[in-house]
Amino acid sequence: MTPLLYIQSETIANSVAPVIQTVTETAQSTTEEISVMKLLFDPASLWIMIPLLIMFALAIYIFVERWLTLTQAAKEERNFMNNIKDFIHDGKIDSAVALCRGNDTPLARMIEKGLSRIGKPLEDISTAIENTGKLEIQKMEKHVSILGTISGAGPMLGFLGTVVGMVIAFHDMEANPNNLDISVLASGIYTAMMTTVVGLIVGIIGYICYNIIVSKISNVVYVLEAKATEFMDLLHEPL
Repeated sequence: MTPLLYIQSETIANSVAPVIQTVTETAQSTTEEISVMKLLFDPASLWIMIPLLIMFALAIYIFVERWLTLTQAAKEERNFMNNIKDFIHDGKIDSAVALCRGNDTPLARMIEKGLSRIGKPLEDISTAIENTGKLEIQKMEKHVSILGTISGAGPMLGFLGTVVGMVIAFHDMEANPNNLDISVLASGIYTAMMTTVVGLIVGIIGYICYNIIVSKISNVVYVLEAKATEFMDLLHEPL
């Protein structure tokens, strides 16, 4: 290689090297993974993220607690109603009441209330069972409305955080028109939009949990109504 060609090739290599390095660094920065924890706990959006995370934890807690409670409420001792029927036919009302007290379920409490009214008009017994059933339903629906609130408020709260973040970002653009840093601006925007993502996740999970619990309550109420009707039919039978 002639000295002239050697000098030219070295010059080209020296010129291209910084460009290659810049391209490499750019590629590495664009392929860098976004830290989820960094986005969740970014100081700029922390005032929205903390309530959203609290709402998420509360939704999960209420769902699990209500699910376990309703599962327990739906349990019925095997041959419970058959035993009640036998006790009533045998005139053993005290034994029937003791059986009800030994079962910590809404059905047992309703039947116990009906047994305590035996001897009074059937309409009074039916009213007593119905009132007890309403109280039991209120107990089963405890905190369920909070799930409904979370499912609706979560997305709105997340969207509020995004709107506020966008307003702040564009205000900074207007305040410093000659000193714009696209990377900083983009970082602020996607951090703000992260609140909408989290809000939607909280809302969707809250909505699903709410509907599952409401459906389970409806199933339990259906069983209670059926058993209450069975009990009243039992009292109409000749002893």
